[in-house]
Amino acid sequence: MEIIFFDRVDSTHIYLKELIQRNGYINPLAVVTQNQLQGVGSRGEAWIGKNGNLFFSFVVSKSNTPADLPLQSASIYFSFLLKQALSSYGSQVWVKWPNDFYVNNKKIGGTITNASGDLLYCGIGLNLIEVHDDFGKLDIKIDIKELLEIYFKQLEEKISWKQIFSEFEIEFQKSKKYKSTIGNEKVTLENAKLVNDGSIMINDKKVFSLR
Repeated sequence: MEIIFFDRVDSTHIYLKELIQRNGYINPLAVVTQNQLQGVGSRGEAWIGKNGNLFFSFVVSKSNTPADLPLQSASIYFSFLLKQALSSYGSQVWVKWPNDFYVNNKKIGGTITNASGDLLYCGIGLNLIEVHDDFGKLDIKIDIKELLEIYFKQLEEKISWKQIFSEFEIEFQKSKKYKSTIGNEKVTLENAKLVNDGSIMINDKKVFSLR
């Protein structure tokens, strides 16, 4: 994974997409900053964070992902890999379905994944410092370059979806205490059932994360 670091950028996600549109895709590439001015969040909403947090986006070809990965659940896969990397440092971070990072009962970040042809673009934001009373921050100190090195090494190993899902399935019980936006409505996950493709059954409907 080639990594480009910026002191600041409007959006790592938009910058990366425009870069690939201009130059084409050759190899996996990541854009990283601690100062993002116009981040892109779920459902087109802005994700704005203070200078000092972690924002990064990367692009990989679908062939660089596990053969058994349901692409609709790529955000779960990418999020849980980062969760595992952070856990190796001692963090208690966990992943709320489908794409949010939590410490205890507060959101500290999230993931958004988009497909474009044969490519997958993934953007991740993580609070390393306080941003607002409604949000939390990572519970450990990290070396960003070291963390990303571990994370992207995990990504290159193409750990199977089956293996990741087996761990996420256990952690999913925590998500049941919260709500998730489905369509344009906040819906409780209390009675949701997780399916092995990363979707959930809720109110007799099958729902993918689609983020």
